[in-house]
Formats: sequence, structure tokens, C-alpha cells
Amino acid sequence: MPDSTFPPTPPVPLSALLAREDLALRRIAGPDDPGTVVHWVHTSEMADPYPYLLGGELLLTAGVHIPEAAGSGTYFDDYVSRIVAAGGAALGFGVAPVHDTVPRALAAACERYGLPLLEVPPQTTFSGVARAVWQLMAQARLSELRRVTEAQQSLASAASRPDPVPSVLRQLAQRLGGWAVLYGPEGAEIAGAGREPGVEVGSALAELAAVVRPAEAGAGLPAGTPGAGAGRPAPTPGARPPADTSWAGAAAQQGRAPHTDRPTTQPGGSAGVGRSGGLGEVGRPHPTSATDTVSGTHLAAYALGAGHGFVLGVAVPGRVPGDHTIVSVAAVLLSLLTGEQQSGTGAARSAALVRLLLGAAPEDVAPLLGDGRRWVVVHARPDGEGVPDAVGAAALGAALGSALVDPAGDVVRVLVPAGRTPDPLPGWTLGVSAAVAPEDWPAADTQAARALARARATRAPLFRHGPRPALADLVPPGEAAAHARTLLAPVTAHPALPETLRTWLSLHGSWDRTAVALSVHRNTVRQRIARCAALLETDLDDPDVRMELWFALRHI
Repeated sequence: MPDSTFPPTPPVPLSALLAREDLALRRIAGPDDPGTVVHWVHTSEMADPYPYLLGGELLLTAGVHIPEAAGSGTYFDDYVSRIVAAGGAALGFGVAPVHDTVPRALAAACERYGLPLLEVPPQTTFSGVARAVWQLMAQARLSELRRVTEAQQSLASAASRPDPVPSVLRQLAQRLGGWAVLYGPEGAEIAGAGREPGVEVGSALAELAAVVRPAEAGAGLPAGTPGAGAGRPAPTPGARPPADTSWAGAAAQQGRAPHTDRPTTQPGGSAGVGRSGGLGEVGRPHPTSATDTVSGTHLAAYALGAGHGFVLGVAVPGRVPGDHTIVSVAAVLLSLLTGEQQSGTGAARSAALVRLLLGAAPEDVAPLLGDGRRWVVVHARPDGEGVPDAVGAAALGAALGSALVDPAGDVVRVLVPAGRTPDPLPGWTLGVSAAVAPEDWPAADTQAARALARARATRAPLFRHGPRPALADLVPPGEAAAHARTLLAPVTAHPALPETLRTWLSLHGSWDRTAVALSVHRNTVRQRIARCAALLETDLDDPDVRMELWFALRHI
């Protein structure tokens, strides 16, 4: 008999069908297994129903096919064994009008072969049983769709937070009621969330992740390094190191055969994860996902992105409909958060960095970074007191459409082609420079820093530096710079004073907002401004003085 082909609908627990009071079904023989499920209902009066069964059915019969002398021979054994061989889930026997009771020999045969036998009372029609199964299926399907939809929304929301990868893992673990972990290209655990499994399960999950990690992810690493060779983590004490380097051999060495998902529809309507097009070490297509069961815990590993080596692992105590779809959504989000962006290849960016270090001009290097002739610099800080990590900075770059990201301390700097106008992002405060040519990147960096300070001081999610013609442009730059150096000479010897004066003037003399922008106490701001007034020997409450100092500060 070929493998059973189940319909793309959630199965119905046999216990749920027995619990329906309107049906009044009663189990009279066979195992009382809570894991028994029904995929569909089939009615047949054939003496051998085997050719008409696909597996997973609740087979209903009124016993029309039973001969009078059936109880004295092997008829019931042959009948029940054929149902079991076909993969039938249970047998329902209708009492009346053919038989007044369920034949004892039939109940005995069901006990011997482990087939649940249900008594269908006279007032319950077979069509009523079938209708009840479809109703339970529809309710289960609706519940599954609602659960998947809510999970998709919560995962998408988590991906937009300042710490997107840990947030997605936490949400995934919460939705599955288990453990979710992200492994890096070298096999190391980057982040995890949920109920952490024991050592045996954790080791098995790491081995399963090595099964789906592309071989090239660990290329070039010293022997014995996690991720070397076929991308397999180095053996840990007590672990079961597989002798075979192929993905199948890794499990065979342990007496287990991990399942690699194919692009087919799984029971419950969840689409399986497909295989990648690359070939593994032994010439077979490399799996992009694999599943296993260890100590009653279900394990799954999903390769992320296009061969960059990141792997998502999950461990759950039991799988329910919708789990596969939820994990697939999380895998897609994590692939976007950890993958290379389209603004330039890694090789081109490396070449650009080398050329800059060797003295090339920015305008000569810019073409390697993308097709943008003009650029904006974005300075960003996460809301709250947290410091952005490398993964969070990469996610910010992905949201801005650029992979040119520099997580420097508590500020992330991103170089973005001018055609991609940055918009406010939840969880971040942004300062955006004017669009400039590559040779003016340093000036744009200063503009973005000042715009970020302005945004934080005014509690705005984003502030843009907006250059426009002004009276100061009427003075030749050289003369303006000379005048600024002379005027501000008394305070330039103290680096903190010019920046404090500039910020204080830009915020119209607000002590509190200046303190927020500079991350200092308001009394510190007062002391520095008083020091500036004393050194400059001028009245900073005079608007003419303020205007002259503001123009001068723009040229230092």
C-alpha cells in the first residue's frame, strides 16, 4: 500500500468526535489513544474495503456485507486486518436495521489488531457523523488560521523593534511554547529565547543545524573550528560526532534519520520549505530544512538566506497545526535581518574600504558602493537607554535600504544613496544630512550628528538638515572662516565649549533641551554657557550677539 495521502485539512481527534453528545458514539473495543485522529469519513459495505481506503479514515458500516456464519471463521480477522493495513483510523458500526448489536467477534478482532471500534446508535445517521467531522475540521482550520495570523502580526512587529533578531526569537518561542535559537555561520549560538532545552536536546539541535548549513559557510576555517569543512560545529564533550560528512550520514550515525522538507503541502495546509539548488558534498541537493525528534522533543532547523550560513533552530514539546507556517514566517524575517543587502556586494565594499585606506579619493571609491552619485548620512540612536548591537544596526541598515552601516558606540551611522529618502522608523531617532557628493561626506557626517542632536532635543523621530541660501553665503568662505577663528578664539581652546554654545543657540537658549541633546546635566550646560560669556566678554542675551556667534560657529 503506498503512503497515505491526507487531505489539506486539520485532522480531528477521535476523542473530540466521541465527546459530541448529539452523536452518542461509544467506543467498545480497541485502544483508547488520545493521539488517534480522523482525516475523513468513508462509508462502505464491501467485504474487503482495502482498495477503497486512502488512510486516516473513520470507516462506517452497517454490517450488510457480514455473512451469517461469519462468527465461526476468520471473516472478522480478515476484515479488520485489511482496514488496518490500509491505514484506517477507526471503524464505526451502525446498530439497526441490519444488526441489533455489534458482533462480539468483530469487537474481539478490533482488540487484537488495535483498531478503535465505535458503536453508532440507531438515531445517528452516517451522514450526521460525516457532517460532525467536517464541522470539527472547519473549527480547527479557523482556529489554526487565527493563530497563524496573530503570530505573523506579532513577528512582523517584533522585526521592527530596535533589537529585531532577539525580539523575533522571543516571539517565536512564545508562540510555539518551546525554544528558538539563531546559529551563526560558524555554528556558534548568536541568540536564543524561550524554554531552554537540556544538554542532549541542545546538542542534537546544533547537529541538526549543521545538517542544513551550506558547506561553504565554514570554508577557510582551521580544522576543528566550529563551522569548518561542511559547516558542522566542532564536537562537544558527550556529543555524538557523526562519522559521515553527508547530511544523511550525520543522522544515520546516531540511529536517526532527519526528515528534509520537500516543496509539498503538509497536513493542515502548511507549505513545506523547499530545497536549495546547490549540491552537497556527495552530489545530492543540499537540504534547506530538516526535522528530528529527540527525547520526545520535536526539533527543526532552517537555513536562512542564500547560503550565508545562518540557521534557525526550534525545539518544541509537541507539534500542532500551524507551527510549520509560523516558523517559516520567522525564518523569512530572520533571513532579511541577517542577509546581505542589495546596495552592493561584500567584495565591492571590501574593495572600497581598501582603496580608501590606500589613499583613494571618496569620489573614486563611491561607484563601488552603488549607483548613487549623491548620498545622505544618517545618524541614529535607539529610543531608551539601550546600545544598538551589530544585528540591530544591520536591521536598521536594511530598513534604510543600505548595507553601509557603522555601529559606533551608542550612535549608528548609515551611508544611504540620496534617492532613498529615509523615513521615521519605530524605536529609533534619526538625524539626516543634506544630499552631498562623495567628497563632501565628512561635512554630511557633521550635519547628521547635529540633526540627531536636534531631533533628540525636540523629541522628534527624525530631523533633516536643510541647507538653503542665507545672508552668510554673501561673505566669502575664506573671510568668514578667518573672522570666526578670531571671534571664537577664546573658547576654541576648550573643545566642549563651542559645541555646547552651538547646541544652546540652535535650541533658542533652552537649558533642558540642550542638556538632553548633549547627554549632560542642565547645570553643566549653565556652567559652560556662563564660561563662554566670560571668555568672549559679551552678553549672550543680546540677539545680535547670538546671531553673530551663530554665523561664526558655522565656519569652525
